[in-house]
Amino acid sequence: MKLLRIWLPAGGAPFAAKSEDYQLQVLVRDNNVEQALRVLKKKMQREGVFREMKQRRSYEQPSERKTREKSEAIRRARKLARKQAIREGLLPAPPKKKPFERKPPLPEVKARASTT
Repeated sequence: MKLLRIWLPAGGAPFAAKSEDYQLQVLVRDNNVEQALRVLKKKMQREGVFREMKQRRSYEQPSERKTREKSEAIRRARKLARKQAIREGLLPAPPKKKPFERKPPLPEVKARASTT
């Protein structure tokens, strides 16, 4: 079984994940590395890699871990209850966000040739 090792900054210990379960892949199209990095960052954010890296920067005592996990569980339960209440009509739905509209590109200005 292959392991994917990710080394963390600031002297953090590495964590291992099964390569079958945890593999991020980004395609670079037309040598557009900046766009591929943005996509990779978004995927890592969604997977919680940054959150885990931040947690593993320093040792977390078991008591701190329990309190953190308990507060996360409470937060998840409240979120589920809120969504359920919205579905049942007990709470009003939050206002929908308008999609971001891009401005049309500015017309290109052609440089005038000087006649001197």
